Amino acid sequence: MVVYTWSTFFRTLGLALAGALVAVALVHVVVLLLARRWAWAQRLLRAARLPFRSFLLAVALGSVAFSVRPEQITAAPWEWVQLGCRLLMIGSGAWLLAAVLLFVEDLGLARYRTDLRDNRTARRVKTQVSIIRRLTIAAVVVVAIGAALLSFPGVEALGASVLASAGVISVVAAVAAQSTLSNLFAGLQVAFSDAIRLDDVVIVEDEWGWIEEITLSYVVVRLWDDRRMVLPTTYFTSTPFQNWTRHNSELLGAVEVDVDWRVDVPAMRRELDRILAGTELWDQRAKVLQVTDAVGGIIRVRALMTAVDAGTLFDLRCLVREELVTWLQTRDMDGLPRQRMELVEHDPSGPRAPRVQERESERPGVFSGDAAGDARAARFRRAEQERRADQRATDPGVDEETEAAAEAAAGGRAADELADDPV
Repeated sequence: MVVYTWSTFFRTLGLALAGALVAVALVHVVVLLLARRWAWAQRLLRAARLPFRSFLLAVALGSVAFSVRPEQITAAPWEWVQLGCRLLMIGSGAWLLAAVLLFVEDLGLARYRTDLRDNRTARRVKTQVSIIRRLTIAAVVVVAIGAALLSFPGVEALGASVLASAGVISVVAAVAAQSTLSNLFAGLQVAFSDAIRLDDVVIVEDEWGWIEEITLSYVVVRLWDDRRMVLPTTYFTSTPFQNWTRHNSELLGAVEVDVDWRVDVPAMRRELDRILAGTELWDQRAKVLQVTDAVGGIIRVRALMTAVDAGTLFDLRCLVREELVTWLQTRDMDGLPRQRMELVEHDPSGPRAPRVQERESERPGVFSGDAAGDARAARFRRAEQERRADQRATDPGVDEETEAAAEAAAGGRAADELADDPV
């Protein structure tokens, strides 16, 4: 380092600042020329203008501080000036690097539009880029802080002492930050496994909403009534949830109506066709009206229809339900649900018709009472005789009590099987 007078020092400083100003002007002109052909150059100019100028100013000051020193200032105080200039260069350089990296990420994201009907790929890329942006900023900040700390004298000795106790510290930090680290890795897993994406329609904790924000530690779900549900990212890796737009946004919805047995189902089906033909909410992929149940004095009619997304499907289901109710009230009142009751008078003192007593031989059973039962009994006896003959041949020591018990158990099993399949 050369020692100069104050006049020489300020002259050198002025030349350095003038050089930085000329460099800023040249770069500005070059970017404007590029902007005539490529639109991204203008966006780059707006994004990196301030950090680039700050970095050039810090470089100009640092070049002067590390090359010349006024003769009236000793070396010890001037080292602090050099340290400040070094910190300015590190900070402005990290700012410029982060701005350029974020610009590159935004430039790649601009190729995918999320305002289209089929935007599944765009939403996946947007989700992943949002996570990468946070990782980029965190990495740049960590590197900048590390470089700044290494600029201070004595940090090497501090780092050596920290590394010497790294084993104990790592165990303590792992235990203390277990939840934070699990959320961090869960955020990466959620972003790159394509389980959920931004604007996905999900059902979590019995609530319906959209994925509004995904971070490394939590996910924000915007519910249907504009409430926000904040869930840790580990929720989506450890708890089942519904994703209605996992592969596409088209959905199939159902409307169920309980009506009377006298309802005109073909007319109701024609009414559904009329309702769907008169609305733009239906995407014309599928429609059907079916009777799905008929118990308890009513019949249940289910109408199925499709829509382009969850919000449209909700409105379409409400419309179809309202129109079908109106049709029942005005066009087919016989189809309105009714509860029927029959009153029967009974005189307990009056004569009762005698019951015919069946003889035991007339009651049909599994193994008796008709030709089929007799045939099953004969088939069972023949199979049991063959089994006992084989058992005697293999084990002559079997006594009669053991045979009787085995015969009773086999008879029970055969009766159960034949009762299920009598043929």
